[in-house]
Amino acid sequence: MQEVVLPEILAGRLKEIYQGLQDEYDRVARELHFSCNGCPDNCCDSYFLHHTYTEWAFLWIGFRRLDANRQDTLLSRSRTWLEECEKALAVGGRPQVMCPLNENGLCGLYEHRLLVCRTHGVPARMKRPDGHELRFPGCFRCQEIVAVDYLDKQPPHVERTPLLHSLAALENQLLGGKRHLLPKVRITIAEMLVKGPPALPAGHEGRNTEP
Repeated sequence: MQEVVLPEILAGRLKEIYQGLQDEYDRVARELHFSCNGCPDNCCDSYFLHHTYTEWAFLWIGFRRLDANRQDTLLSRSRTWLEECEKALAVGGRPQVMCPLNENGLCGLYEHRLLVCRTHGVPARMKRPDGHELRFPGCFRCQEIVAVDYLDKQPPHVERTPLLHSLAALENQLLGGKRHLLPKVRITIAEMLVKGPPALPAGHEGRNTEP
């Protein structure tokens, strides 16, 4: 197996996508007068799946910058998290377990958190390649605001589609144009850490870093 390493130039482009997402999130939050401050809940116990080698590799850039003790702690938490989630899934439930990266309410790899983690909270919309539109209402606190202030009109939302298109293009470049030939990613953060950095069979690794 050959590790999928995210070159610096592609990591920079991923950060640009994240910044675009942050700008959109901030715009919608301002329009809704929405804030996470003082919220009794924590979104980090949501069961999120992630779908790109690019973000998996980016998470590992941050993980490798931690000292050995912190890495061991996060790996131990990740294994426990997976065990708890497996129990819920085994009985047909949706897991609700605190993310192993959460430390006293804050993300231990905040600068390297993934797209879904950055999006959750405010309303969002995306259009799939088949044309089907998906809408996300935001967290419970945001839905309470919308229920009062937007009874007869659509609330502002983050349009995820162009950002996801950019991420898909970046993913394809990282994988040398072979994205459609490789196993699909459908994985949690805990699995990303326990499994180790993303890897592909020798001969399939992508190394195209040209603009």
